[in-house]
Amino acid sequence: MIKPEQNKPIKSFVKRKRKLSPGKQDLFTAMWPIYGAQNPFTNNAPLAAEIGFGMGNTLFNYAKKYPEINFIGIEVYQPGIITLFRQLETKPLDNIRVYNIDAVDVLKQAILDKALEKVLIFFPDPWQKKRYHKRRLIQPEFVQLLQKKLKPGGLLHIATDWQNYAEHIAAIMQNNPNFIVIDPQSSEYANLRQDRVLTKFEERGQNQGHDIYDLLFKVKNV
Repeated sequence: MIKPEQNKPIKSFVKRKRKLSPGKQDLFTAMWPIYGAQNPFTNNAPLAAEIGFGMGNTLFNYAKKYPEINFIGIEVYQPGIITLFRQLETKPLDNIRVYNIDAVDVLKQAILDKALEKVLIFFPDPWQKKRYHKRRLIQPEFVQLLQKKLKPGGLLHIATDWQNYAEHIAAIMQNNPNFIVIDPQSSEYANLRQDRVLTKFEERGQNQGHDIYDLLFKVKNV
């Protein structure tokens, strides 16, 4: 069982308590034994993770497109998990498992070092005000943790619609010698970018006139 760490850094989210309707609670109760992380994968397929999967559209579509890969979804908000469960109720997929707990706890306690082929982080909370930048998920310590869990050659794909956050991420990654930037002009970058489906947060950003920034990195083969 994963236990929250003591004296943890400031969290990158504010978990709002929201009582579920009886129908949503029944769906969560029915689907959790199947898709909750306590029900382990029964194969040794390559492993990928999406951190903060929101409504689960991206996670669902990746898992459907790549049945040969096991996908871990990490999300603290139960309404988002329930939206994913609705999709899985219609189209069951055996290569998704879900954690409903902070990503740092999951990475440190449940993921072996060099176990992940890919980590996806799409449209994390930008915490726009400068005094809240310390709450941003992408920080040097968190990137070091991701590098530890990714295999050599493993992919880190981050997307944001906030230029300031994109610059923040780029600066942090430039200071980490264990990652290399995937050239935005390369065919590899284009293919990976096209692989990502539109999310609610991306659509909202576009409607507000924001540019979309996809930042892709690989762990060095050392």
